[in-house]
Amino acid sequence: MVEELDEKTLQKFEQIADRLSEKGYAIIDNFLTPQEVHDILGVLAHHQEQGTFRKAGIGAADQFTVDKEVRGDYIRWIEPKEALPPTKVFLERMDEVMRYINRTCFLGLKDYEFHFTVYPPGTVYQRHIDQFQANDHRRLSFICYLNENWLPEHGGNLRLYLPQEDGAEEEVDVLPIAGRLACFRADLIPHEVLMATRHRYSLTGWMLDQLNELTFL
Repeated sequence: MVEELDEKTLQKFEQIADRLSEKGYAIIDNFLTPQEVHDILGVLAHHQEQGTFRKAGIGAADQFTVDKEVRGDYIRWIEPKEALPPTKVFLERMDEVMRYINRTCFLGLKDYEFHFTVYPPGTVYQRHIDQFQANDHRRLSFICYLNENWLPEHGGNLRLYLPQEDGAEEEVDVLPIAGRLACFRADLIPHEVLMATRHRYSLTGWMLDQLNELTFL
């Protein structure tokens, strides 16, 4: 329960909720510890060795397509019941985040979905919004970065396009450093992934207002 969280964790959750409410996005450093990042990278490498990553596409269901010019990443969906221990640590924390956001922001979140993400050097994901036109159950987008020793010259920023009241947009670039969490409104904030010079790793997912198994029915 939220009441049992330690003070530092609770402070991070408060920052997520406050910034989502005020700005529609939040950037939180040290959401995962260096050891947690290292352990999750070990799981990611294990899945790569098993050959379970697949080329990511665009759209859902019968609208799904693959276009390497638009989106160049590879993904592996996480099945919570089959997740290895380091991944379960992350999922349990996201459970806590979801409960806290529901208590404070009243979004009615009911479930989440996450996948491992790998962008090879030179790949991008062009500007888009995460909520599908034909399926609007994604409320919040979450990206937790796993890139140890990442430097600005490596590139790979997440770029958020924040709508302004005058119709203009503010651009916010997020460096994908290890342990950093980026979250934002899935229905309101366009974004893109810029090109990097080295492999770029993350856990990426969404919080939903419907149970995951019902989302695509």
